Amino acid sequence: MTPPPEYLLEKARNYCAYQERSIYDVKTKLTQWKATEEALEEIIKTLKAENYINEERFVKAFVLGKLRHNKWGRNRIYYALKQKRVPELFIEIGLNEIDEEEYINTLKAVLFSKKVNAKDEFTRQNKLVRYATQKGFQPELIWKVLRGEA
Repeated sequence: MTPPPEYLLEKARNYCAYQERSIYDVKTKLTQWKATEEALEEIIKTLKAENYINEERFVKAFVLGKLRHNKWGRNRIYYALKQKRVPELFIEIGLNEIDEEEYINTLKAVLFSKKVNAKDEFTRQNKLVRYATQKGFQPELIWKVLRGEA
């Protein structure tokens, strides 16, 4: 039995009011709540009209949150947003919001907080590059920071 659309709409409003959500997140949640396809589309349309869902606002919050709190690089943020099926245009807008100085300082914090046991400097730097690449930073930028060029 499917819940009434009014109930689902109110539940979705509360879900979106708690934190920024992507349209994909809301659709997934509504599907879990057993919403019909027609109700799902109508609820999404209503949430957009009431400004509960705004993809651009979601992307900006997501990008800055992942950079500042999770210490993720651009690549990892990009792929996380792709998984949430966010349009490419909004991803580009969000990634352009990143302050370059803050981004490099975050990369430095990631690199210098990592403790690496290595026999020589070359091995140590390679391990740091692999670690920072896993966090989503670009290898060229990582090498620049390690060499002291950035």
